[in-house]
Amino acid sequence: MKIWIGLGLMWAAISGQATAQLPARVSEMLRISNMPETALGVAVIRLADGKLVWSQYPSQSMQPASTIKVLTAIVGLDKLGPAYRSRTEISTSAPIVGDQLNGDLVIRGEGNTDISWEDFSRMLQAVRQSGIREIRGNVVIDRTFFNPSRLDIGVPPFDETPEFRYNVIPDALLINMNLAQFDIASTDNALTVRLTPQLSGVKVISNMSLIARACEKWEEGWKRPTTVYADDGEIRVHLEGEFPQNCAITTNLNVIDRAEYTSRLFRNLWTTLGGAHTGRIIEAPPPSTLTATIPTAESPVGTRRVLAEHRARPLAEVSRNINKVSDNAITRMVFLTLGARADATVVADKDGSLDVPTIVKGEQVVRKWLQSQQIDDADVVLDNGSGLSRRERISPKQLAAVLAAAHRSKWAPEFLSSLPIVAVDGSMRSRLKDSPAAETARIKTGGLRNVVSVAGYVTNVAGEVHAVVGMVNHDRAALAGGRAILDALLDEVARSNATPVLTK
Repeated sequence: MKIWIGLGLMWAAISGQATAQLPARVSEMLRISNMPETALGVAVIRLADGKLVWSQYPSQSMQPASTIKVLTAIVGLDKLGPAYRSRTEISTSAPIVGDQLNGDLVIRGEGNTDISWEDFSRMLQAVRQSGIREIRGNVVIDRTFFNPSRLDIGVPPFDETPEFRYNVIPDALLINMNLAQFDIASTDNALTVRLTPQLSGVKVISNMSLIARACEKWEEGWKRPTTVYADDGEIRVHLEGEFPQNCAITTNLNVIDRAEYTSRLFRNLWTTLGGAHTGRIIEAPPPSTLTATIPTAESPVGTRRVLAEHRARPLAEVSRNINKVSDNAITRMVFLTLGARADATVVADKDGSLDVPTIVKGEQVVRKWLQSQQIDDADVVLDNGSGLSRRERISPKQLAAVLAAAHRSKWAPEFLSSLPIVAVDGSMRSRLKDSPAAETARIKTGGLRNVVSVAGYVTNVAGEVHAVVGMVNHDRAALAGGRAILDALLDEVARSNATPVLTK
């Protein structure tokens, strides 16, 4: 009971401060930026007593960009546990006669955040080592751990570069993040492209013009590739735009439909391993329509045999990809896994239906966690948990309360270790090197075209630890020095002595 009362008093202390002043330097920088005061939202709370130290529009609902990842990360650690490992398996319920599998082989994903094409190759090698050479049934690609199994279908591109990794929309069986590696090299008058991994029936065609430009600026002439699915079954990827002369780069692109990517990768790897396949490669239907020949993780014990398995790193390690690396696809996959692993209290919709989209269940899990921490979620807008969204919103005080709750969590050490260290690593590695915050503060950053943001922990010279959240929402957020304003805020907190508690 004392814990709940304490949480309630902390939230009351945070939410009760509506208009508190900023450090003078921060206020002056905002003034000369010519952005309105409402463009900046700030909440700085002292964790020892939950008191608000500095703030500006702390209750304003704002776009957090990638700082919302701290919420997904701590809920993932609390609900799934730091040792949770997502997985991929290959199984069958068909008989093996000699070196022939007389039935279907099922490749099932359960939100594996780490499976590379090399890992997939090793799984298929394990299948071969089990004695199977020829598959006489179908190869079933099972993505049904998430509902729907393909969240990418019909979704408009987030921006003009949907081919790059940060824009990948996950599914439950996302081998190599559906990325193909393009090694592009040029001389004065010739360009070569190598594709890895090898995908059966995929051809890369360069339509790029060679120009005199610094190699490090190769992206300036880049245009979105076009992919053609030809009637003869060949897939042709056309590289467009300009490319520097005498340059060599490696880039990873999501330019092939994932059903085609998975099936063509399987064909190439299985053939390379000496295997044969006489059936089709098909996508598994929704669970309600699965036939008896397609085993799932929920099949009765003894009806299927697991031939190969791959497990991701523990979630405590994956969380570093969420916060230090700011990997959108991995964050979204954890958000979806929260829904897929949700207990029965969150699976039904308002009409009592059990056919609830996994992403909706994930949101329900996050909201229940917020409520369990006595954090008001009324104005929180959740989309995919990564911040790569035009919709997601949260107020500075709500996100500061999330940080305060994370600091109290039994998994606080794992969460803290996932955050970028100022002047050391992640997106903060080259910032505030001359500040007292250097090597001590742990800060998640965020950025969109109209957003710059920070969220994390700063210890001041008196040894007081603060949860600090700052968000700049404005069309000129980046151009008008939004990042410098937030750096000044972090620096001022770090340089402050024993901070007074602001009055209402």
